[in-house]
Amino acid sequence: MQLSNSARWPVARIAAVAVGFAAVVTGCGPGDDASRARSSAAAPAAESPAGSSAESSAGSSVKAAPGKGETCDGMGIDLEAPVTSSSEIVINAPLRKVWETHVDVEGWAGWQKAIATIERLDPGPLSDTSRFRWTTPVPESKFSPADTLSITSSVKGLEEGECVIWQGPAIGKAISIEKGVHLWKFTEKDGVTHVHTEESWEAAFLDSLKGPDFDAVAAMLGGGLDLWLQDLKAKVEGSTAGN
Repeated sequence: MQLSNSARWPVARIAAVAVGFAAVVTGCGPGDDASRARSSAAAPAAESPAGSSAESSAGSSVKAAPGKGETCDGMGIDLEAPVTSSSEIVINAPLRKVWETHVDVEGWAGWQKAIATIERLDPGPLSDTSRFRWTTPVPESKFSPADTLSITSSVKGLEEGECVIWQGPAIGKAISIEKGVHLWKFTEKDGVTHVHTEESWEAAFLDSLKGPDFDAVAAMLGGGLDLWLQDLKAKVEGSTAGN
């Protein structure tokens, strides 16, 4: 889950919570069928931040869509959650470089502008029992005052160099995501790496959102994934070019 700060997403696009939280949310009612239909149909790709492009130099662009049901170590996101989204990108670098950058969670704040603080809650390389806590700001919107979410993520599955999935709550004073689940998959072909990610959110406030308001929040999830992928691509390709 990742929230974008106001410098990257105007308040009007934040729509309540741009929580691109490295773990998806759980803990509330599943929402009605109409809401689920909207969450699957909504989630258009977010506008690219000023000065950036979603288009990769390999000719592949970020593509936001509903969750696709991919799994890691036998686990996946909650496709029955009120909001799901998925996105993907091609990074011009070997898989090992992409993987090492991604699982170095303590380094995220250095290349993800939406992350304010982050700390590992256990030592050693990231594993299927690792936990980490991070914070991300939520700008003021028509749904809530400015807030800061504290996210505690627990890794639930990890296959070295292939995939990782984590989940946990994102808690703020004004808004909270009770459960989020976030899955990442990595594949390499011809020296470039394809990254696929998908996420689901469950939160009590989603049950009260209808029509355009609900669609706006669904779009925020897709937008948050897109921005995370773009940041990962920029970090890895920049580091590779410098070697």
